[in-house]
Amino acid sequence: MRLIYSIHEYDVFIFTRLMNAGIYQYLASAARYISRTGDGHIYLLLMAFLYVKEGWQSPFLQTLILALLIERPTYFILKNGFKRNRPQAALNDFHSLVTPSDQFSFPSGHTSAAFMVTIITGFFIPALLLPLLLWAALVGFSRVVLGVHFPTDTLAGLILGVSVAFYSLNELIL
Repeated sequence: MRLIYSIHEYDVFIFTRLMNAGIYQYLASAARYISRTGDGHIYLLLMAFLYVKEGWQSPFLQTLILALLIERPTYFILKNGFKRNRPQAALNDFHSLVTPSDQFSFPSGHTSAAFMVTIITGFFIPALLLPLLLWAALVGFSRVVLGVHFPTDTLAGLILGVSVAFYSLNELIL
């Protein structure tokens, strides 16, 4: 229990430093836009495109579907199991810049899905891997800037997304 408390204290320290940084106000509008790119619409468009182009037999599409069928329930179970309060509920006199879609913060679903789709897409289209990794990292960072996640929430999202992507690729492709 002491370890969890220490991690939380470090998390609050990093979060507070970011929120008090002079550059924070300039990041807010970009963070809103970047965060919206991780809402899930792009993933649905990608899967629709793959279906139209290649049909259900597309290994890329099958891997994405398997990954989503694993990641979303796992994310939901973890989030409702840990029940970690979001920064607005955990910190006095702090208000996030956006209204989150649910009550708890750990892990970050936006970050998890972004890294999961990035790794799978990068496997099938290697030229996109580095730009997509940058995008996924920015999605995670944007969630912290918007005040809806602590840094370790996004780190856990990264780990979940990458793990599910590798598992799904290993099950269907490798």
